[in-house]
Amino acid sequence: MLQIKDTLVSLDLIERFFCCDLDSCLGACCVEGDAGAPVADDEVCHLEDALEIIHDELTPAARQTIAEQGVVYIDSEGDLVTSIVGGRDCVFCTYAPGGKTLCALEKAFREGRTKWCKPSSCHLYPVRLKSYGSFTAVNLHRWKICKSAETLGRKLGLRAYQFLKEPLTARFGKEWYDELSLTAEEYLRQFPDK
Repeated sequence: MLQIKDTLVSLDLIERFFCCDLDSCLGACCVEGDAGAPVADDEVCHLEDALEIIHDELTPAARQTIAEQGVVYIDSEGDLVTSIVGGRDCVFCTYAPGGKTLCALEKAFREGRTKWCKPSSCHLYPVRLKSYGSFTAVNLHRWKICKSAETLGRKLGLRAYQFLKEPLTARFGKEWYDELSLTAEEYLRQFPDK
């Protein structure tokens, strides 16, 4: 672990190669798993605001789930997460030809229809954060569905922290990211086999 300001950053974030390969994984992280994506309390209002804009783009089953339980629920571990359809798909999933899963929230943001992209847990993925009072652990979640992202990242020579520059900067600030980047470069110089 490396300390960057009030965070402890897993070496996996620096050592591992990563670049999302949506053409290969088809957005499996939005449909696999046993719960929705973690949501911060202050993000619920953004989800509800965006719902007015993207409602008609969601599947009928997603619209029904939202009508019955809302955009979020408390999962079995007591965490606030996005609602899911049929124990699987995030309610904000949309589908492109070929079975590719896309996020309706991100799509609306990229098209300039909203000012908020998506929950920070989604934006940061595969990074997962865990608060421990005086510090936050920044860990890289490794999952078989992201194997193609690791392969593409290695092919491109792109480390996870580099791929995640935008969301890490949005979450922790430019100064934090710059310190992480400098620390990572120095670490990789000292351990070139990583």
